[in-house]
Amino acid sequence: MSARNGRMFGRDRIGVASRLLRWGVFGLILTVTACGGGGGGGGTNPIPTPPPDGGSPPPSAPTVGELNEAAKLASVSTFGLPYDALYALAETGFDSWLQTQFNTPATLHKPVIDDLEDMLANGELAANRDANAHRKRFRRYAWWSRAMTAPDVLRQRVAFALSEIFVVSDQVAQLNNNPYALSTYYDQLLTHAFTNYRDLLEAVALHPAMGVYLSHVNNPKADPDANQFPDENFAREVMQLFSIGLFELNADGSEKLDDDGQPIPSYNNDTIREMARVFTGLSFGGPNARFGKRGPVFQVPMQMFDEFHEPGEKVLLNDVVVPAGQTGMQDIEMALDNLFNHPNVGPFIGRQLIQRLVMSNPPPAYVARVSAAFNGDSSGVRGDMRAVIEAVLTDPEVVSPSDPETAGRLREPLVRFVSMARQLNAVADDGLFYNNGYAQQFLLRQHPLSAPSVFNFYLPNHSPAGPLAQAGLVAPEFQITDTTSIVTVTNAMYLAVIGNQVMDIEPPFGAVSLDLTAFEDLNADSLDALLDRLDTVFMHGTMEATTRQWIADIALEVEDVPLRTRVAIYMTLASANYAVNI
Repeated sequence: MSARNGRMFGRDRIGVASRLLRWGVFGLILTVTACGGGGGGGGTNPIPTPPPDGGSPPPSAPTVGELNEAAKLASVSTFGLPYDALYALAETGFDSWLQTQFNTPATLHKPVIDDLEDMLANGELAANRDANAHRKRFRRYAWWSRAMTAPDVLRQRVAFALSEIFVVSDQVAQLNNNPYALSTYYDQLLTHAFTNYRDLLEAVALHPAMGVYLSHVNNPKADPDANQFPDENFAREVMQLFSIGLFELNADGSEKLDDDGQPIPSYNNDTIREMARVFTGLSFGGPNARFGKRGPVFQVPMQMFDEFHEPGEKVLLNDVVVPAGQTGMQDIEMALDNLFNHPNVGPFIGRQLIQRLVMSNPPPAYVARVSAAFNGDSSGVRGDMRAVIEAVLTDPEVVSPSDPETAGRLREPLVRFVSMARQLNAVADDGLFYNNGYAQQFLLRQHPLSAPSVFNFYLPNHSPAGPLAQAGLVAPEFQITDTTSIVTVTNAMYLAVIGNQVMDIEPPFGAVSLDLTAFEDLNADSLDALLDRLDTVFMHGTMEATTRQWIADIALEVEDVPLRTRVAIYMTLASANYAVNI
């Protein structure tokens, strides 16, 4: 951290701190009652100066509108981009940027785990913690490092969205204790983010972390004499949460109704039992593999042991029959094909991807267009994840919503925090960003692969009581938003921006600080110039005039330029205007 950023701010800091916290809490409380659309337009917002290059801006310098559109698109497709990257995106164009990102190789987590295991074996990690305690942190280090540094920024963001649909969690001790369990599972989400949904579904179904989490590893065939029957946990969730949902859907995501006007169930208990019979006979692979093996191997898919697989015919969705006499893996392949080809998958998965990335209440036509992409209308291949993601992110609803009053979504706490760090040019002394994330998890009530249940941190159809519920709208992220979390999320931003306590880094790894030099330089010239930049970077031009005025009124009380800069940034991040991405 530079001396300029690291100086103590004296009485200015003391005099403003309490007002900042009160303002931030008030601003976020407003979010709970005013989550509708918003207007932009505060400030003069002149055409920004491009990154310094020693010359004049080229004739094709992006306009303010182009920069704001680039910032909006970055907010739904990445964990946040700093201004220079937004400028480059506006110059390149989103379509070209998107194709480049699709072709950027996956930056995986396992190599980080391998390096950390080597460090542990060589005695390079702190001696005040035993090996198991170190290993519990490794997969966290990997996630934060990749989120902060990986060049495949679109893939990293999509994988996180997928992790909130295909949920596994460190709340299971066996997954928390082995650093390869969740890291290699997440690598499957990264690997298949742009392949095909059918491949993704198989990778999820056969990964040992999912086998442990939903208990279909070492799931034997029935033995009625011993009152032993196939475990139904994965069989239920693979339908309810990972593929088709509870009710039959139209292509636009609306529920099909029977003659009595009631939703039509997409499966029943018989289907669950039959599907459970399919997912028997799997155990850990790797050296000395055998059914019933208790020592987990997470780096390879689960292995089928046919003598423990339920024999006989199985009747699946839409009366598809899995014939008797097949191998266990043939049964599983047919079951996954059965799920993959169900007409619900496009609207069910498509709507959730829209919700996780773009907006909580997508119009039916938007869902239908994404469903069509899933069905192969654009690429000719059913389940093409690249086509699906492209349809989600390039739809007209993203930048020009047909109903601004219902567009947008509450930014989930973790994404807000990671975006803050990236957009404020966080720098790690060693370049690693090996954050253990425990402090962030406490304050944000969220951490990757740490959900309290298979239903994620929040449900896609959660609707908080009040105006939203009365309007028939959902707001999933409000399920983890209450008076306590409003304070703690605001505190996380305060500690990072005002206190420069950005991440929970422990020796021997390098500390993380925010490089706010560019923001300070703007602020030294004009507070308006700083507010214009914050409006673009964080709110893509939607900062309301009242928000802008509140920030200016308090920031102008501070004479010290570095502290005034931090005050303005913190208030931006603590505002209701920012909390809702419209």
